Formats: sequence, C-alpha cells, structure tokens
Amino acid sequence: MIDDLEYNTEREHLIIPEYGRHLQKMINHAKTRETKEERNKLAKAIISVMGNIQPHLRDVPDFQHKLWDQFFIMADFDIDADSPYGMPSKEELQARPEMLEYPQNHPKYRFYGNNIKTMIDVAVSWEEGDLKEALKFTIANHMKKCFLNWNKDTVEDAVIFNHLFELSNGKLDLKDSDETLSDSTSLMRTKSKYSNSKSSLNKKSNNSNKKKYSNNRKRY
Repeated sequence: MIDDLEYNTEREHLIIPEYGRHLQKMINHAKTRETKEERNKLAKAIISVMGNIQPHLRDVPDFQHKLWDQFFIMADFDIDADSPYGMPSKEELQARPEMLEYPQNHPKYRFYGNNIKTMIDVAVSWEEGDLKEALKFTIANHMKKCFLNWNKDTVEDAVIFNHLFELSNGKLDLKDSDETLSDSTSLMRTKSKYSNSKSSLNKKSNNSNKKKYSNNRKRY
C-alpha cells in the first residue's frame, strides 16, 4: 500500500494551481477523448466546475471568456474543442509587455526639484512685461526657499540669480536687478509657523480629551 503513495514532487506541474490537481486531471482526460463531440461535452462541464471554484470571477467582465482562456492554458493549447470565443494564441498570452519609458530627469541642482524647470519654461514663453517680471521674482523666491530647505544657512541673492540665469539658458536674467528677494528668515518663518500651529492644535485636542475623561470620572 505504501508503494502506491504519490508525492507532489513526482506529479506533473500544475499550470494554474488555484484550480487544483483534480481539475487538471479532468482537462487531461478530456484531451484523450477521440471524438470532438465528447471533448466539447467535457469542456463545457469543466468550464462549469471552474466557475464554481472561482465565484469571485463572476463580477469580472467577460467572465466566460476568461474561463475559456484559462481552460486552454491549462490544456497547454493542445485540445481540439469548440469555444464560443475561439482558442487564444499562445504567443499572444506569453508575450511580455513593452518596457515603460520613465522620464529620466537629472537636473544639475536637484534641491530645486523638477517643477522649477517647468516654471522657468513657462516664464520664458511669456512676453516681456510686468507679469513676466513678477513671475521671474516669484520663481527666484521659490528657488531661494528650496535652497534654504536643503541648506539651512543663508544664501546670497546673487547665487539664486546666477542659478536662474543658468537654468533658463540665459533667458531669465535678474543679475543686474536692483530689487532683492525675500529675507531668509521670513521664508523659513512660514514653515515654523505652520509647525507651531499644528503642535498647538494637537495640544488643544489632547487637553480637551483630558477634560472629557476627567468629567466622565467625576460623573461615575
């Protein structure tokens, strides 16, 4: 009796393990039938069993189409049976998708981020005037803020102007401007105000929770 034991390591490979070995044997049995009428009859019965095994597929569009495709895959595309959707192509199902082309941006000054290049391109496309001049200083102030987030020390406006001139390929020039950018402390103060207000809100919520808890203790 022990000699008749069958181990999984000695059995054939399961193509779709979710359906189990018994269903794979049913498909293998259907492949051995001589007449096409028998194979079609068994194929329909197997499709019905597959639908009961995978009930979650009933919500998937083209539920029957998916089951028939899986049937032919488990049969290794080596069964002559009539499907309402036709036998799928083995090469088409095994074909690998094309590689996705990810944007490869390697900016020289990474601490400014990739969006700053888009802002500069927009500013370059604008006509000369007060709006463009205001946009150039807005971009420069944003660059200064990004620089301070990367390096906590102060930065001279001339450094920002040179970087802006370089990133715009010389089309945005503020190096000879008499105006100055926002002060470093004011740019960093915005972040500190936000963090302080957030911590104060957390403290208030904690205090209110403590009061509620203390009131409940007094009541009971």
